[in-house]
Amino acid sequence: MSLLPFSSQLIADVGISLGDEGKGRLIPEVEHELRDSKAPVTVVLKVNGGANSGHTAAGIKLNLLPSGVVEKGISHLAIGSGVVADPRKAWWEAQPLEKKGYNVLARLVIDERTLVSDLTHRLLDLAWEDYRVNILAEEPRGSTGRGITPAYGDEVGQWQITYADFLGSREDYARKLAQRANRALRTIQHVCQVSPETFAGFFDKLSAAELRANTEALELGVFEKSEFDFTGFRGAAPFTLNLEALTETYWQAGRRLTKNIGEVRELILREVRAGHTIIGEFGQAYWLDKRHGFSPNVTASHTFTPEFFESAGIPVQAIHTFGVAKAYDTKVGTHVFLTQMDEAHPLSALLKQLEFGTSTGRQRMVGWYDAVEKGDALRYGGFQDVMINKLDALTHRGAWNSELLICAAYEDAAGKRYHHVPRNDAIRKTLRPVYTTHPGWSEDVSQVRHFADLPKNAQRYVAAMVRSLLEVAYHGEPLPSAAKLPNLRYLGVGPEPSQIIKDVPATADLIKLV
Repeated sequence: MSLLPFSSQLIADVGISLGDEGKGRLIPEVEHELRDSKAPVTVVLKVNGGANSGHTAAGIKLNLLPSGVVEKGISHLAIGSGVVADPRKAWWEAQPLEKKGYNVLARLVIDERTLVSDLTHRLLDLAWEDYRVNILAEEPRGSTGRGITPAYGDEVGQWQITYADFLGSREDYARKLAQRANRALRTIQHVCQVSPETFAGFFDKLSAAELRANTEALELGVFEKSEFDFTGFRGAAPFTLNLEALTETYWQAGRRLTKNIGEVRELILREVRAGHTIIGEFGQAYWLDKRHGFSPNVTASHTFTPEFFESAGIPVQAIHTFGVAKAYDTKVGTHVFLTQMDEAHPLSALLKQLEFGTSTGRQRMVGWYDAVEKGDALRYGGFQDVMINKLDALTHRGAWNSELLICAAYEDAAGKRYHHVPRNDAIRKTLRPVYTTHPGWSEDVSQVRHFADLPKNAQRYVAAMVRSLLEVAYHGEPLPSAAKLPNLRYLGVGPEPSQIIKDVPATADLIKLV
């Protein structure tokens, strides 16, 4: 692997599958690599999404806050204007971390134009899911229920409440929130056609969800259970809210963060001019982008590199993109999953023991490594380096002792091959994967720290993953010169921060192993 510096002071940490790739663990690695350089990492910017994107870094599970939290040497934890952020969620996440010794609030900067999400969005989220299932008789979309899509809907509809509103008067904020609540309630009642009983149950559902999500905070004694009780916001009559309680609670939550509200764009420009490095941490992944993914199984934000500049509010310029993936695939919700493993396959059962959503705790579906999806994300999204996680999960064990598969292309019923993901979803749903097969290994790789020490079959499988995604990314054209090929810079062999291989051969040499 080349040890040249990154190609830019700006680094995008993006997923090239459907999320859950382990993007959070990239940030400590980049920070460590640059710690003693002339361009240390001083800012980690959360670029998009909200509390729906779960990341794990150094064993710490995060939703809304940037994963730079775990590295105490990173000076600024920034939340960009492309994020929707519930002020209560920010507080709920920051306070337990503070008690555990992480200096969060002194480093946190929330852009003035960051969108405020609140209870009304969460109620709408649940209502639209109910509408989809009970009125339209369709499959549930699989939303996290955190209110992200309705919050972005307010941005599109020009009904924004931003963090700058917490720097103004309570009266102005209360007026905007009352209008927002009225729109939400009328939509829930008359458009979504939710029953009064279901509406009342939404508050209990949210309370139960937050009690689960904040178990550690309760155990640490940071909050009482009443902090996560949403039933106090339920109005006396159906389809009403206790607006005074709602207003006061969210106003106070926002006001607690006023010292953290500022100009993220100025911060980033200043740090760039000082020669420092900024990492943009993205939620979700390329195939969940609201424009490039497949509705309704997408998120409401843009999930790949260009959004860095919109969220940061700075000019477009050179940026170094890390495409992050796993050594196999996972999906949640109702996605078309072309490479899904047979439920009876012994590896499926083993992988499912590992695969639960950080944000929701939902069981993920598991499948074989899809090089078509990943190669397309890199071809059209751009990239300089790659990180692949969870190689260790594919080690033969128990009843699992057979070959590994990689999806190198798709094929239709007539035998026509597709080397890119069709943009027409009706076509995509009819395709089947074309696999290459690769022998596995039974040796424990979790303690390996040098690529040369991996079992030969593991080395060849890694090489096959990289080669197959490059063959998609550059399909129909020759591969670039060795100097211009992206490298597999980090290879994860376990969940702990130390379980990383950093000396993978340069790509031109690596793919010769296949």
